[in-house]
Amino acid sequence: MSASHVALRRGAAALRSPATQSFRAGSRQWTRNASSTAPASAPRRRGGKLVGFAAVFGAAAAGAYFYPQLRAQFFTDGADATKNGPAKAEMEYEAPRKQAKSKEEYRELLSSQHRQVQRSWEKPGVYAWGSNSGKVIDPESNEKDIKLPRRIKFFDDQLLRDLKLTQSFGAAVTEKGDLVQWGLGFSKAHPAPAVTVKGKDLVKIDVSSDRIIALSRNGSVYAIPSSRGDFPTVQKDEGTKSSWSLWGSGSGSFDLRNLTPTGLGWGEKVTDISSGLDHCLLLTSQGRVFSAASSSSNFPSKGQMGIPGLTWETRPKGAYDQPHEIAALKGLKAVQIATGDHHSVVLDKAGRIFSFGDNLYGQLGVEFDKTEPFSDSPSILSTKSLYKGTGLVPKITSIGAGGNNTFFTVDAEAPPQQKTNDKNEIPSKRMPQTTSDLWSAGQGVYGTLGTGKWTHVSIGPTKVKALSSMFEFDEASNMLMPIRLKSLSVGATHCAAVMNNVTETSITQGSTSNETNCGSDVKFWGGNEHYQLGTGKRNNLNAPSYIGPLDGCEGDAMKGRNRESQRLCLTPRQTARLGEGGKGRKATLEQKVECGRYVTGVYSAV
Repeated sequence: MSASHVALRRGAAALRSPATQSFRAGSRQWTRNASSTAPASAPRRRGGKLVGFAAVFGAAAAGAYFYPQLRAQFFTDGADATKNGPAKAEMEYEAPRKQAKSKEEYRELLSSQHRQVQRSWEKPGVYAWGSNSGKVIDPESNEKDIKLPRRIKFFDDQLLRDLKLTQSFGAAVTEKGDLVQWGLGFSKAHPAPAVTVKGKDLVKIDVSSDRIIALSRNGSVYAIPSSRGDFPTVQKDEGTKSSWSLWGSGSGSFDLRNLTPTGLGWGEKVTDISSGLDHCLLLTSQGRVFSAASSSSNFPSKGQMGIPGLTWETRPKGAYDQPHEIAALKGLKAVQIATGDHHSVVLDKAGRIFSFGDNLYGQLGVEFDKTEPFSDSPSILSTKSLYKGTGLVPKITSIGAGGNNTFFTVDAEAPPQQKTNDKNEIPSKRMPQTTSDLWSAGQGVYGTLGTGKWTHVSIGPTKVKALSSMFEFDEASNMLMPIRLKSLSVGATHCAAVMNNVTETSITQGSTSNETNCGSDVKFWGGNEHYQLGTGKRNNLNAPSYIGPLDGCEGDAMKGRNRESQRLCLTPRQTARLGEGGKGRKATLEQKVECGRYVTGVYSAV
C-alpha cells in the first residue's frame, strides 16, 4: 500500500473519532471540538449552545448594520470598490501670507514682537485681567473674572507714572502727577475712574487694605482713603455728572494726612515707599528707613514695623500713623525696601538683607518657629550657605516682596584666579564670569515660589531655576552675557518677572526690512484663581511661564500667523512718536507690569 493511501485512511479515521462532532445550521457547516475525557456524569449544557447562536447572530447583525457606514468612509460612493476604489486623500496647503506693501508692513508680517512694540507706541494705555468682582478691570461689565488682557478705556492713549490694582479698587498716577481712583471699593454708585487729587505732583503710589500711600516729587508722603465715602469734601464733576472729592485743588477745605517723617536732615527727603496691608516703609535719600501704620482699620501687630514692643497700647502720643525710624537699621545706608502683607524686607548698600515681621510661611527667609511666629526686630538673612562649595562670590542686587513671599536676586561672581579645568587654563574672556540667580522664600502652595514645586511652607531660600543662570550672546560686546531681571512684581499670590534681555527699539526707515524691533521677555507664575496669570485657564503655575500677546494674538492672525504660538514682550524705555503712523507727540515711555491683589495690569509708563 502506498504512502498516499495510508494518509487517506488515517484522515478518514480521524473524521469518525468521537472527539469531533459536526452539525449544520441552515446551509452552513459548524464544527465544535469536544473533550473526549469529560466525565460521563457531566450534564449537557444546552444553554451554552443558545449563547453561542446568539453571539453569532449578534455579530452578523452588527456587521450588516455598520458595513455601509464603514464602506462610505473608504470609498467614494456606494459602488463596488473594484469600480471606484478608495477615496483619494486631498492635500491641504498653507495659505500664502499677505504680500507686504512696505518695509514696515513686511516687518510686522515677519515678527510678532515688532508688531507689539509698534502697537505700544501707536496706542498706549492700560491692559488688565483677573478678578473683576470690584469692577476694576471693566466698570461696565458684570463679569466676575476677566480671563485675558482687556483695555481699560478710560486710560486709552494715556501715559501713567504709576499703577496699583486690587480686587476691590484701583489707583493710578497720571502723566501730570494727579491721582485717579475707581472700582466698587472706591464708589459703589460710580465705580468709573475719576481724578481725586490734583496739584500734588505725585510720582509713586502703593496701597494698603483701605488706603493709598502716595509720594510726591518733593518727598512728601500722603495717606488717602481708597473709598469715596471717606472723602470729607464733595464737589460736582460737570463732565461725568457725578459727585467726587477733590483734594489739593486750592480750596483749602481739607488737608491730606501727611506721613512725611519729621527731623530729616538738610536736603534729605523720602525717595521710595512700599506698603503692606497694615503698614508701610519709607526710604530717604540718606538711606534711613521709617515705618508707619498704613491702614485706618488695623494697627500692625506682627512686628512688620521693625519697632520692638510697639503695639496699639504702647504707641507714643500723637497720630497713630506717625512714622517711626527703625533704630536697628541706623547707619546701614539702605538702598531698597519691600513689603509683603505682614512682613518687611530691606537691602543695604553692602548687599545684606534684613527681614522682620510675620514668618508663618517662612517669608523672612528662615524656618518657621512656632515659639516665635514673628520677629519685631530686623535680622540679617544669611546667604553664605547658598553658594557654599561653589567658589562663587554672591552679592545681592535687588529684593521684592508681596503677599506671604520674599524674593531677591544675586550676582554670583567667579574669582579672577579661578581656573576652569584640571589643565589650569584661564577662562576665556568671552565666557561669562557672573551668574545671575533669583531666590524665593515663603508660601508656595499656590506656586508663588516659582520653584516647580507646591511647597506650603519654605524652610529657607530656594533658587528659582527657570529664572537663574540664563545667558545670551551679545553681538555688541561679542560675549556671552548673563540675563538679569529688569524688574519683579509680586502680588498677593502671583508674580511677574521682566527680563533684561537684549532688546531692539531703534529700527528706522533706513534699516533693512529683515531688521525688527523686539522687547523684553516677561514670565508669570503663581496663583491663578481669578485668571490673573493671563493664560486664559484657571490652573495655578508653579514655574515661570510665557503668556500670549496683549491683543490675544488678534494682530498675529491678521498678519497670517494665526497658527503660530507667540509670547508677550514689553517695550523697553524709548523715545518715540505716539499715535497711528507715528504722527503724534514725542514722548519717552516704556511698558511695565503690575501684579496686584488677584489682578494684573500692563501700562505705558513715563
